[in-house]
Amino acid sequence: MRPHRFPRRAHLRASAQFLAVFSGGTRFSGPLFRLQFLPAAPGQADAQARLGMTVSKRVDKRAVARNRIRRQIREAFRLQRHLLPPGDYVFQAKPEAKQVDNPGLRAALLKLLAKAAMSLKPPAAPGTIPPAAPADNTPAEH
Repeated sequence: MRPHRFPRRAHLRASAQFLAVFSGGTRFSGPLFRLQFLPAAPGQADAQARLGMTVSKRVDKRAVARNRIRRQIREAFRLQRHLLPPGDYVFQAKPEAKQVDNPGLRAALLKLLAKAAMSLKPPAAPGTIPPAAPADNTPAEH
């Protein structure tokens, strides 16, 4: 099986799916995009990372420019999908995205995906070794 496939079931399509993410998800913002992330329910056997995106006419009036941004979102997500925690990811493009070239868009997308993935990691457990005592810099008297 190819890990970088992007099947139809990996897309959010219904408005109810988008509404669920917007109402219960966690928001991450960057200079070019907003990301809403809703983790999959624990114990869901067939959970996977799924993508939704909105690029409105407020971003750019021209369809060709909006489609360029959509292609960059889809490609960045497709390449990272197998590394992401299961859940629903919805990207919203900001108007500033139209002025950035493709590598800049991908970098912004990857940064937001990393933020979302890090939000699910549990905090580091305290170690078993106690912290070191502060060093006493006074000279020892004999």
